[in-house]
This record gives sequence, C-alpha cells and structure tokens, in this order.
Amino acid sequence: MEIMNKKRMQVFSGTAFPALAAEVADHLDLRLGEVDIHRFANGEIYCRYRENIRGSDVFIVQTHCEPVNANIMEQLIMIDAAKRASAKRITAVVPFYGYARQDKKTNGREPITARLLADLLTTAGADRVVSVDLHTGQIQGFFNTPLDHLTALPLLVTWIRENFDLSEIVVASPDAGGVRLAQKFSTRLDNAPIAFLAKTRTAHNVARTLAVVGEVADRTVVMVDDMIDTAGTLCGAAEMLTSRGARRVIACATHPLFSGPAYERLQQSSIEKIVVTNTLPIPEDSGCDKIAQISIASTIAQTMRAIFEDESVSELFNDDNS
Repeated sequence: MEIMNKKRMQVFSGTAFPALAAEVADHLDLRLGEVDIHRFANGEIYCRYRENIRGSDVFIVQTHCEPVNANIMEQLIMIDAAKRASAKRITAVVPFYGYARQDKKTNGREPITARLLADLLTTAGADRVVSVDLHTGQIQGFFNTPLDHLTALPLLVTWIRENFDLSEIVVASPDAGGVRLAQKFSTRLDNAPIAFLAKTRTAHNVARTLAVVGEVADRTVVMVDDMIDTAGTLCGAAEMLTSRGARRVIACATHPLFSGPAYERLQQSSIEKIVVTNTLPIPEDSGCDKIAQISIASTIAQTMRAIFEDESVSELFNDDNS
C-alpha cells in the first residue's frame, strides 16, 4: 500500500479581531476556516470546528485585546479543540501578547504572568507561537517550543521615509529602556540622531518625565515605542520635547492599546501624528483624528507561509526580529 501525504494549511480566527485574521487569510489566498464559538449563559466559552482539520497545519489567530482574559481563554480552548481534532501542527498567532509587561519580578510576592501565559499556550497544545514586537525579548525564553518574533520596524520606517525629510529627524525614546529600539530605527533612517527622555514611575500607568537627553531644537522628533497604553508617558514626553524647541513631534508604536483616557490625551497633546499598526483594533468613534493605522497583515501572512513551507522566518526580517 502506498500513501501520498499532502500538506494542508488552515487558518481560523477567534472573536477578538476577526478583521485582521481575514486580511491575513486574503494575503495567503485562503478563506478563514469555519468555527463555532459562542458563550453559554454563565459566560463559559464553547468551541467546535465546523470542518475537518485532521492532519492539517492549523493557524489560530487571536490578538489579546480587551477583554484580555476572555480572549486568551478563547484561544486556549481553540488550541485544545484543534489538538483533540487531530491537527498535525498547531500554531498560535498572537499579534499582541497579553501580560507581556509582567515578564519579571520587581517586588516580592509578584507573579511572572508572561511566563504563565507561555505555559498555558504550550500546555493547551500549541506547537509554535507567532507574535509581534514583544515588550521584552526575554519572553522568547519562556517557551520550550519555537516562537517566531516578528517586528513592525520595516513598516514604521517605511512610513517615516515616505512622509518626512530624514535630514530633519531625531529619533527619540520616551524612556531610557527604549534606547535599543530607537537605535534600530536610527540605523534604518540613515543613522538619524538619537535622544531619550528620563522618567520616573510612581504607580502602574503613572509616569512623570524629568529631562531630555539629546538635541531636539528645530527638529522633527519621532518618538518610538513598542506600545501605547494610557498615553501618559508619551504625552508628557511630547510636552517636554516641545518645551525644548522641537518643531514637531510624531509618535510611532506597534501596539495601540489606547486604554482609559488615551484617546483624549493624544487628541489634546502636542503630538502631530500617532502611527500604529493593526495588531489591536481601534474603534472608528475613538474621537482622535491624529491616528494613522498601517496593516501588519502581510508581515504575519508571509511568516505563516514560511512556517507552513518550512522556510526561514529570520530572512524575512534580516534578523531584525531578534
């Protein structure tokens, strides 16, 4: 008896951000697979695949947006269902990785929740994880299975190149911890000068900018970060830069969390433009007309295709995804 095995790729979406998953599937010339996901009366999540996935390379796309805990649990249940349906390989595609900021203990009796989430994904049955611009690179070490760490850096750099004169740009980090990211942007922007802002944090989501290190007077300052949450740090940094003579301030970030007062703060701030990707959804009625959202779907799709075809992922990013 001779059996010919044929690889098959199937892409499924959770309910967190199906528009992104649909765009990824379009880039792959695939349709999203059919899956029944609904809530019981008490809030428990039900999942059943409506098509055969036995022996398939299954990709489950779910970003960890609000409500974070429910969307994480939904993805875990989808992974478990795929494992029990005999999928050959399961890849969890997580454009924004929840709990990424809880990656270490800074005080006694604290959890390392980013590691806990890694354990949950692995235990549920994920053979591989794909994510974009993790808050810290050390999260990759929390997994004993492969993790493909993508970056939005090329997309954001391209947008800057298309919209500004590079000779007038200074790349800035809103805090000292983001200098390495600012250096990566600087290298891609013809070695533009770098500045950073010193800040102190008094509580979760509460920060105060203290000083600017670097020359920003009469320059276009591009502040870069991996995420924007309540925007307090970013807006405070923008005011400080403006007071130091910056001609204009632009903000670039991968993940638009935009929690609480973020939209109002950004709209009222001195920031001229906020450029983010669509790893997370932004409501149409946000009330902030300064936001420009560029799509990360093609980057995710290229990576998924490379994984399916057993090709190199690092070559897609020239090793910028380390």
